[in-house]
Amino acid sequence: MNWNIDPMHSEVLFKVKHLVISTVTGNFKNYEGTITTKSENNFDDADVAFSLDVNSISTNQTDRDNHLKSPEFFDAEKFSKIKFTNGKLLKKDGDNYSLNGHLTIKETTQPVSLDVTLGGISKDSYGNTKAGFEINGKINRKDFGITWNTLTEAGGLTVSEDVKLDINIQVAKA
Repeated sequence: MNWNIDPMHSEVLFKVKHLVISTVTGNFKNYEGTITTKSENNFDDADVAFSLDVNSISTNQTDRDNHLKSPEFFDAEKFSKIKFTNGKLLKKDGDNYSLNGHLTIKETTQPVSLDVTLGGISKDSYGNTKAGFEINGKINRKDFGITWNTLTEAGGLTVSEDVKLDINIQVAKA
């Protein structure tokens, strides 16, 4: 059974500490993905794949967005997609799952594990079956070759190495 991300009812957010005193939040506006289940409405052992369009990154600051698209960060001209492949959704208990797979940013692929909560399964007003998920986790950007940084006067890093992921996805049964 195939399920496709419904971009009208989904969001892909990330959060990074700036100067160790505040958090900058950003998102990707364009993305796509699928979940393939082995049986209807059972997401245990489902296959997951998705990609993000790097050029759709937004932090509500044009200069910062352009810097993030530059070779110092994502190098969007050479690497236009962030990809999650070989994903496996495994039930832990109740509505809690782990999502394990391979995340590729630029030229680097690393295994990642994310926490997932199934919000539920429902039919919309048009009779389409939908499922909702909250996905959370943390990656270290240096693990993916994103190493740009500067030091503050006090010797601290301008941008944290840890990136928190906060993803809300609604999928529609194909």
